[in-house]
Amino acid sequence: MFSVYGVTGRVYSGSYEGISRVNPMRRAQQGRSVEEDGAELGADIIPSQFPAKVLPPTTAEQSAINAYRSTLPSEFERGPLFHARQIMQTKVISVNVDDTVAAAWELMRESGIHQAPVFNSAAKLIGVVSERDLLTSLNLSQDAPTEVLDRRVSDVMRSPVVASAPLTDIRRIARVMLEYEIDGVPILDESERLVGFISRSDMLRVLMKDPPLSLWC
Repeated sequence: MFSVYGVTGRVYSGSYEGISRVNPMRRAQQGRSVEEDGAELGADIIPSQFPAKVLPPTTAEQSAINAYRSTLPSEFERGPLFHARQIMQTKVISVNVDDTVAAAWELMRESGIHQAPVFNSAAKLIGVVSERDLLTSLNLSQDAPTEVLDRRVSDVMRSPVVASAPLTDIRRIARVMLEYEIDGVPILDESERLVGFISRSDMLRVLMKDPPLSLWC
């Protein structure tokens, strides 16, 4: 389940297929060329369409899988990864729409993050801002702003923003990231409360660190 939030609040709630009906999201989708799909990691690594069915491993492949599993400590064993809540970061740094660009950049730099959800004074999600967005208004010298344009987060953030429910299939979240050029997806519960965040780095971390042989089985 996905939702789209803008400065006026939630403008869409429903399936992945319906996101394209939101005009700003549709324009972002149409603005991306086909050959760029998957360019972040190489088109051979991330296809634009996910297979409908995963073929079972051959006998040789299963033997290799079993050999790999035997080398893992028992505490590493876990079930298949399906949902956002299983991989999301639960300690999320957010910024306020009225924060200055310099203050938001400093917070993100100190926190070691590259993007953050943006909330208004009523604690409602209205956008996402990235390090790249903020740097358009900053001149830096030795990692400190030396010249700051008189701008606030509201001037540079990306809105509307796609958010997801905790039980959303992570493959669909990956598709949204690719299709709409999104670097991260806020995770909101039924009360529209921020409970997590999934970035592209989180997706890659799953592939690298978690037992990958049970991923999405």
